[in-house]
Amino acid sequence: MIGFYNYTVILTYISLISSFIGISLLFSEKYLIAIFCLLISGFCDMFDGVVARRHKTRTQQEKIFGIQIDSLCDLVCFGVFPALFNYTYTRSVNEKLSIVSLAIGVVFTLTALIRLGYFNVMEQERQRETSERREYYQGLPVTSIAGYLPFVFMFRNCLGDYFVYVLNAFTILIAFLFVYNFKMKKPHGIRLLYMTIAGVIMVIVLVLQFLRIISF
Repeated sequence: MIGFYNYTVILTYISLISSFIGISLLFSEKYLIAIFCLLISGFCDMFDGVVARRHKTRTQQEKIFGIQIDSLCDLVCFGVFPALFNYTYTRSVNEKLSIVSLAIGVVFTLTALIRLGYFNVMEQERQRETSERREYYQGLPVTSIAGYLPFVFMFRNCLGDYFVYVLNAFTILIAFLFVYNFKMKKPHGIRLLYMTIAGVIMVIVLVLQFLRIISF
């Protein structure tokens, strides 16, 4: 069998599986459960690098393979999935905005692709020059949508009919930030812990919303 098989890629594969399930749920309008799938993908991505770095005997080919499959997975999980979420949710609420949300989804997926491709080129070049850990992102990481989208989605009931407009505006803004050239400090240590806690809080809120729905 071709490929490289070790424990460092397990979280990446779980992330892809979760997002594929989430995408399939969109077509039956199970948006809240789909958001949980996105969060799972985000948590997996948050820690896959940590797991990979603990494998001290990886070959150069295994390292490059890890970078490549991580980006391919990210395109599906944090590019295609959120774009389809925006489109299917918008169409289910306001069909008149379907074409607009479709166009926004296309732009979102393209900018995610460009961002990931650019990262791959620059990361391989950086690793040839240094073995030090990256301290800054260049542009907004595509994986950040796994935190931002669930956060915005939590307020759908508060915003009512306006939420669909907020969702589309938010999606196109994130698409722009994917390719906008700015530096963003990479979370380590305590910042990573804060992000994890924030993610857990979002999960709790969304679970409570889910329980409220099924109780009716």
